[in-house]
Amino acid sequence: MNIKSILAKPFAKRVALRFLKQSKNAVKTQQKVFKKIISQAESTVFGKDHNFSEIKSYQDFKAQVPINDYEGLKPYVDRVVNGEPDVLWKGKPLYFAKTSGTTSGTKYIPLTKESMPMHIKAARNALLMYINETKNTNFLNGKMIFLQGSPELQKKNGINIGRLSGITAHYVPQYLTKNRLPSWETNCIEDWEQKVEAVVDETINEDMTLIGGIPPWVQMYFERIVERTGKKVGEVFPNFNLFAYGGVNYEPYRNKFEELIGRKVDTIEMYPASEGFIAYQDSQTEKGMMLLVNNGIFYEFIPSEEFFNENPTRISLKDVKVGVNYVIILNTNAGLWGYNIGDTIEFLSVNPPRIVVTGRIKHFISAFGEHVIGKEVEDSINFNTINTEIRVSEFTVAPQITPKDGLPYHEWFIEFNQKPENIDDFASKIDATLQQQNSYYFDLIEGKVLQPLKITVIKKGGFNSYMKSVGKLGGQNKVPRLSNDRKIADELVKFKE
Repeated sequence: MNIKSILAKPFAKRVALRFLKQSKNAVKTQQKVFKKIISQAESTVFGKDHNFSEIKSYQDFKAQVPINDYEGLKPYVDRVVNGEPDVLWKGKPLYFAKTSGTTSGTKYIPLTKESMPMHIKAARNALLMYINETKNTNFLNGKMIFLQGSPELQKKNGINIGRLSGITAHYVPQYLTKNRLPSWETNCIEDWEQKVEAVVDETINEDMTLIGGIPPWVQMYFERIVERTGKKVGEVFPNFNLFAYGGVNYEPYRNKFEELIGRKVDTIEMYPASEGFIAYQDSQTEKGMMLLVNNGIFYEFIPSEEFFNENPTRISLKDVKVGVNYVIILNTNAGLWGYNIGDTIEFLSVNPPRIVVTGRIKHFISAFGEHVIGKEVEDSINFNTINTEIRVSEFTVAPQITPKDGLPYHEWFIEFNQKPENIDDFASKIDATLQQQNSYYFDLIEGKVLQPLKITVIKKGGFNSYMKSVGKLGGQNKVPRLSNDRKIADELVKFKE
């Protein structure tokens, strides 16, 4: 056991005790965060425009600050991008995390000297919580890899710009730099397929113990390892025992990963966004992730079924309930106010606040009022593939409103690693599971408004080919689980079997 392993356990214990204390006093902790960030932003342009000096309570805040998306804050963000200080937050940001938006084009999300350390600390603490619970420090003794975007940065009016995962690559602690792969040169490769091959080259003969990244792109890395060696990933990396992930739900990929690895490994789910690090999995035995209540973010929640109403219910952590699907709203120490990142979450418990991500508020199907969400389609797939030989590589769902024959239906585009013996029977089982979860969908099927779902089988590699065709292969990009239109579906049809 090396010195890192020896020191990690007592440090992890201290971090865990502090974290659990804050989580059990989550509402009180959130009130402190609220007062602090309002006070710090009082003299900014946004703070003056919205009377921050007069805000004494959350009710005052709601009266002054509307719910915003990027478009709503863009006039302020543009001033920050142009180099103006004290606009959304005091001073100028350290970085802009560059993301792609569907309506705004490129989005520039500010990262400040107050917010940037929160991203790094949260990722570190997720690993420390794992160490404290399991006492496993073996992964610290080998090599680690996080498949991520290029760390190369550009400058705009003196402010560095890059992808969040690339920016965080500049913050690897000194004590981990010798363990960290891939090399800087490989990390800077922009072409994803070329990058994966280079990552395989650099890691295939190393003692990999911790691997992290977005599941569909780590899957591609694992598949290359198996193709190159003819061995399971767990044989190539016998000491690999921890997979850290975020960005998408792991469950639809779990069977395929265990097949590629050849055994089960522990997993840690993280919920980082450019706008803030929101939650992470703190336990291997409890479901969900713990909401980070002392991480520079004051949270608000809107019931998703009310979100598009003129005056939706808008609440703080104090008033949330278990089992309700909420749109999560952020107010941050990077100067994002009333900011809708587009995600929906559900609380599994309130004290402490443990959540699961249920989907995207814009990613749903409600062409006929059914309002099917991401969690429901993922659960339907998982329920009907667990303990079977069926292996789903990737999938997405879209409505078929104007079929050539018969009633409209939901069309499921599925790429299989191992197909079911009978596709129609598999479709019927998924449909039945979805009806059990969603009463509106059940009523539409029963009322002969919709016919049961149909599956279109996508050829192997088809989803990657689609993502490449639209310039979104690799990195932080992912396929939406469902859409309320045919934009993706009409392109995917080109890759069907």
